[in-house]
Amino acid sequence: MENPQILIVEDEAVTRNTLKNVFEAEGYDVFEAADGVEMHSILAQNPIHLVIMDINLPGKNGLMLARELRENTDIALMFLTGRDNEVDKILGLEIGADDYITKPFNPRELTIRARNLLQRTMSEKEKSVKENEQVDCYRFNNWVLDVNSRSLINPEGDIIKLPRSEFRALLHFCENPGKIQTRDDLLKRMTGRELKPHDRTVDVTIRRIRKHFEDHPNTPEIIVTIHGEGYRFCGELE
Repeated sequence: MENPQILIVEDEAVTRNTLKNVFEAEGYDVFEAADGVEMHSILAQNPIHLVIMDINLPGKNGLMLARELRENTDIALMFLTGRDNEVDKILGLEIGADDYITKPFNPRELTIRARNLLQRTMSEKEKSVKENEQVDCYRFNNWVLDVNSRSLINPEGDIIKLPRSEFRALLHFCENPGKIQTRDDLLKRMTGRELKPHDRTVDVTIRRIRKHFEDHPNTPEIIVTIHGEGYRFCGELE
């Protein structure tokens, strides 16, 4: 695996410098940006593998920048959030962030979570090539999950580019139709990390997926909630 390149987007110089030192000590190549303008400039010139971004930024905030990222790329994205700001966490996950960590952060936890995310995402292309030799797409209920492009195609032929977390969760469901998937199983497939108490990452991601193809998201028929256990894919795979 090539040496990962990390972009830190943080307007507080002290925090940015701390993050830079933490990751450089782990052997990563680190780039810095204080706002969205600098972020886009660096992304245009360098093959960044992971963006670690504060939500409270001058100009466009982190949530707005994340939307822009997800429209054009599937770079791994981790948010820095305030410890008690649950709304920001949920919004970040809704947009398609892969993970978040709260301030003040534990450097060891941060590097472990970043490493796990990078290992998964950087090896994903090679793994996908092998998997795609067998399955290029999954068809269910007049929808198509295109594995090569990580897209969902609706019955009218419109293409919906899926954020990484949604794609990996939906792919896991299609690979295991009818089987109950616990939240822990899904989170490991989506992010590579263990489920923690009160972690809503899986539920938020499932809600986003359902909005694509469930006629009545509150009474889903394709991804069904198994109370007390997890979720089950009940779509009709061709």
